[in-house]
Amino acid sequence: MTRKTSTRIREVQFRNGVLAEGSRIVPEEVPIAFSYGGTTHAVMMATPADLEDFALGFSLSEGIISAAADIVSVEMMEAGDGIDLQIVLADGTAEALTARRRHMAGPVGCGLCGIESIEQATRSVAPVDAGDFSLTPAQIAEAVWLLGDGQSLNRETRAVHGAGFFIPGQGLVCLREDVGRHNALDKLAGAVMRSGLAGGHGAVVVTSRLSVEMVQKTAALRSAVLIAVSAPTALAVRTAEAAGITLVGIARGDEFEIFTRPERTIAGVTAHVA
Repeated sequence: MTRKTSTRIREVQFRNGVLAEGSRIVPEEVPIAFSYGGTTHAVMMATPADLEDFALGFSLSEGIISAAADIVSVEMMEAGDGIDLQIVLADGTAEALTARRRHMAGPVGCGLCGIESIEQATRSVAPVDAGDFSLTPAQIAEAVWLLGDGQSLNRETRAVHGAGFFIPGQGLVCLREDVGRHNALDKLAGAVMRSGLAGGHGAVVVTSRLSVEMVQKTAALRSAVLIAVSAPTALAVRTAEAAGITLVGIARGDEFEIFTRPERTIAGVTAHVA
């Protein structure tokens, strides 16, 4: 199944005090349903691209699977204006999801995808062990530059987020884009898993702010470094610290700010304390 990811639309531009007809390329956004065993688990608004990666990464970040082998197949079905991802889980994984649904039946949802209690929304994450993985300041700057340079859909539309996986010495080995920042990271996680790469061997770099969900998804991928061009929330910082994740924000050019676990990024750099 192939759907276009962008469309050129007509518009009226106001520039330098003058109105003129013009056009602009904008990204497509469609409802994507995640169905397991024929039952819909969640529906997300997303860019219709890299959907197999999306299915895998979403399933990982939701705690439905722990490895790529837990998914037997993904079938993409047209569903009106949207797409239904029919996901077949391996037997043990499918049974665990059925039990989870049975346990969760009844509580009032709080509005987050796949989440049915406040405790789940603010859940802690398992500590990430990435061994001696580290990045130099120059590598952090390289990762951010490569992400921006590699975003072809954003270059067309200036309206989508990007998420990349950076490995020192190899560069940006995976990159995914989407109108939603969470979706872009889920797609990236799926791409990394499908490629057989280990999350602990690289850093996640994103174009968005650092909310707690971005930290949770990075932890699910088992990556110990999360880099973003914007700032984090307080809960994201607390969650990253508890999980052992190095959180780097406001990374622009050769400047950035480290909010947690700085030892992975500043070894050998001279510190100036006021």
